[in-house]
Amino acid sequence: MRFRLTDDQRALRDGVRGLLARRFDGAALRTAADAPGLDRSLWRELGAAGFFALRLPERDGGVGLGLPETVLAFEEAGRVLLPGPLVATHLAAGKVAGAAGGETVVTAVLGGLVEWLAGADVVQGDAEGAVPLRSVDPLTPVHRVPRVPKFSRRVAEAAGVPVPPAVADGADAVSRAGAAATDAGGVSGAGAAATDAGGVSGAWAVTGADGVSGAGAAVTGAGGVSGAGGVSGAGGVSEVDVVTGVDPVAVLLTAAEQLGTAGRTCELAVQHARTREQFGRPIGAFQAVKHLCAGMLVRTEVARAAVYAAAVTVEPADIAAARLLADEAAVRGARDCLQVHGGMGFTWESEVHLHLKRAWVRARRCGAVTESEELLAADLLA
Repeated sequence: MRFRLTDDQRALRDGVRGLLARRFDGAALRTAADAPGLDRSLWRELGAAGFFALRLPERDGGVGLGLPETVLAFEEAGRVLLPGPLVATHLAAGKVAGAAGGETVVTAVLGGLVEWLAGADVVQGDAEGAVPLRSVDPLTPVHRVPRVPKFSRRVAEAAGVPVPPAVADGADAVSRAGAAATDAGGVSGAGAAATDAGGVSGAWAVTGADGVSGAGAAVTGAGGVSGAGGVSGAGGVSEVDVVTGVDPVAVLLTAAEQLGTAGRTCELAVQHARTREQFGRPIGAFQAVKHLCAGMLVRTEVARAAVYAAAVTVEPADIAAARLLADEAAVRGARDCLQVHGGMGFTWESEVHLHLKRAWVRARRCGAVTESEELLAADLLA
C-alpha cells in the first residue's frame, strides 16, 4: 500500500501542531501537572478549532473529514501530552450535546478503566463501583471499573468457535451469576468466573455437540482483566477467546497518541545526543547511543505505517496490529529516551519521564494487550 499525505492533510497536521504549540507548550504542560482539573478554556478552543468534530458530517456542524485526518490530529495531541479524555469526547461528538464544540467534557469506560471521571460532565458506560487508582501519570487521573467482558460474534466466527444464534453481539460474555445460554443445536456457553485483587472478572467457555469445547483462562493486568485463548476443537486446533467490547476507533486513536509520543521521544533523544558532551565529544558519537536512537526511529516509522494503514482500511486486525506496534514504540521509545538523557530525564524540567508515564497509562486504556494479540492471531489463523 502506498500512502502519502495530501497537501490538505499536511496543512491540517501543521495547523494542529501550531495551535498546540501556542496553547500547550512545555510550561503549560508542567502547569497542568500541578493544577487539578482540566483547562476548560483550552478544551473549548479545541472544540472551536474542530478537533472533536473532525469526523462529524458538515450537515451536523462538523468538519466532515475522515479517520486518517483524525489520526493525524491525535498524533499531534500525543506529541505534546495533551491531557483530558480526548478520545471519549471525540467519539461522543454528535451524540452528546456540547461535545463537538468542547463545551461538554465526556469520558468513557474503556477496557475497565475510566479517565478523568471526576472532571467529566458526562460518563459513557457503567462506572458503578469505580475505584480511584494512584495514577503513574500526574496528568491523567484514573478509576478502575469492574468489567464484564463482552461477546463478539465476529471474533468468535474468525476463531471458528460455534456461536448460539440466541447470543447477541455485545452481550455479557460472563454473567455475575455464571448463567448459561443454550440453543437447539446443543451448543451452550457458560461463564467461568475468576477473581483478582481488584474484583470480579471472567472468561468465556464454549461447549458444543460437535466436540468443540474449552474454557478461557483469566489473565490479570493493571486496570483490567481479559480472557486468554483456551478453546480447543476436536481437530486439536487451538482457538482464541472471544471477549472484546472496546470501540476499534478508540483503540486506533489511542494508538495515534502513542505514535505521537514515540515520535517526540525520538526527537528529544536525538537532540540531546547531539548537544550533550562527554569525554570531549557529543554522546551521539558513541555507537551505543547511536543504536538506541536508530532503534527508536525504526519502531516509530513501523508503527506510523501500521497506524496510517489501519486508518485507511479500518479493519479490526489492522487496528489491533497498529495498537501493538504503537504501544511498543511509545513505551520502549520513552524508556530509551530516558537512557539517552540519563538522570536528567527524570527531572521535573524534562518532559521525557512524563511521556513514559502517559504511554503506560494509554497502553491500558483499551483493555489488556492480550485482547489485541488474540484478535490479530484469530485473523491470521482464519
